[in-house]
Amino acid sequence: MGRPIVAIVGRANVGKSTLFNRFIGRRQAIVEGTPNLTRDRIYGNSSWQGRDFVVVDTGGIEPGSDKGIKSKVLFQAKQAISESDLILFVVDDRTGMTPQDEEIAELLRRSKKEVIVVVNKVDQFVKGEEPWEFFSLGFEDVLPISAEHGKNVGDLYEKIVEKLPEEIEEEKDEDDILDVAIVGKPNVGKSSFVNYLMGSERVLVSPQPGTTRDAVDTLFEFKDRKFNLIDTAGLRRKSKVDWSVEYYSNLRAINAIERADVVLMMIDANEGVTDQDKKIVGYVHDAGKPVVLAVNKWDMIEKDTYTSQEYRDEIYYQLKFLNYAPVSFISAKTGQRVEEVLNLMEYVFDQASMRVKTGLLNEVIQEAVELRQPPAYKGKRLKIYYATQTSVRPPTFIVFVNDPELVHFAYQRYLDNSLRENFGFIGTSLDIKFRKRN
Repeated sequence: MGRPIVAIVGRANVGKSTLFNRFIGRRQAIVEGTPNLTRDRIYGNSSWQGRDFVVVDTGGIEPGSDKGIKSKVLFQAKQAISESDLILFVVDDRTGMTPQDEEIAELLRRSKKEVIVVVNKVDQFVKGEEPWEFFSLGFEDVLPISAEHGKNVGDLYEKIVEKLPEEIEEEKDEDDILDVAIVGKPNVGKSSFVNYLMGSERVLVSPQPGTTRDAVDTLFEFKDRKFNLIDTAGLRRKSKVDWSVEYYSNLRAINAIERADVVLMMIDANEGVTDQDKKIVGYVHDAGKPVVLAVNKWDMIEKDTYTSQEYRDEIYYQLKFLNYAPVSFISAKTGQRVEEVLNLMEYVFDQASMRVKTGLLNEVIQEAVELRQPPAYKGKRLKIYYATQTSVRPPTFIVFVNDPELVHFAYQRYLDNSLRENFGFIGTSLDIKFRKRN
């Protein structure tokens, strides 16, 4: 089961982006006193007490002067509501309830979705002076906060976790269907890849970027293994996402990544790795999904003996954080190496599902420590006692130490590389957590 999605909605300039930044722990969304700065979808990951979820920052919903909510914004609001598991309806305590708030509330009531009314910009938290007027919006949960100062945000986290759908762990058997999200920039050849496998125009293919607007599922069987290919709309640069339909294609692609077992990231051989590619695979990496990199349109490249290796080296140079992912050079048009990609997708899924016995794991960790002692910090040296694997997809390890604050990023990367050298873990990120031994 993918991480649930929590959408932040409300009218302009009520503090939605400030709350979003508070959730993700960094200043990713632009925050300023001018309304309507958030014009495209911004996504981030957040968690509370071990429960992970995706938080989505949205643009302000504007009412029209004579026709209620404007048609495009109305469409965007409805899409945000339908794609999310929980809605945070942000209102402004300083301005009080407005007719725009009541209009948005009507939309949310019709959706039948879980809604928390978040009363932002509360300056004083005095018992008995709750924002009673906002209860008239018709929702059970009304919570005052100050997103800017972090006041009462912990209580909001608690309420979010309470309202999220129950987690269901799905154990994969060999006979189960492998869900594969096919992602990449518009016009990179995702639909052509699916069509080649299906032998027909199952998915509309056009040289015009942006043809695929929804995630389309296609069942396919290869060597007794069933695949569910999820062809997604191309993820666009933020500056290019300005039409209401495209506005939400990105959210559907993120949804596809979240529910996928494996991600096939397609790169245009003619363009190489672009900044947008880095953003896409960065999300895949953060989501902990096994990934295969497919360089498409390879038939259009002039090649010599060293071309593929030089291209592969350049990919790993551009995507240093993804040097564990296998690279295949394909042509969705001619079918070149398409079967190789299918084999790789199954392989990286198996690698991400690998479990290492505790005894063997600790032998490898201790050998790594003996070969390279952790550096000392302020006269205190990190001590590693033992480690255990707690889960798969992605493989997750708990390493018990004397003080987690002494773990340097470079040493964590060294341990990551040591595990890969001994066990493989091709195509999957590793989640190594450090805990203080009690």
